Amino acid sequence: MYIDGYRSGDIAGIEKAFHKDAIMWGYSGDELLQGPAVPVFAGFFNSLGASPNARSRLDILAIAPTAAVVRVDMENDVLGASFHDFLSLLKIEGQWKIISKIFQRYA
Repeated sequence: MYIDGYRSGDIAGIEKAFHKDAIMWGYSGDELLQGPAVPVFAGFFNSLGASPNARSRLDILAIAPTAAVVRVDMENDVLGASFHDFLSLLKIEGQWKIISKIFQRYA
């Protein structure tokens, strides 16, 4: 859901993947960015649009019955940049939700 939503610029996909109270922190170059995840993505999509040519790789770093950590490597977003995400997921009411994201974006 997260990757598909990111590629299509569809905030509904992001809302399905992220918990409504999810946060994100990270660097875009030297700039520290932080905030609530869904509104940050909405602003990004509204100003820049979709990233249909983005390529991604996901690695499950750790998984337990109700918690997981996933690394996402993405290349060629709408600006041609690449980034690493580290996502914390929690199984809430039977569904996996991203509750936090830390990232490094490269120009």
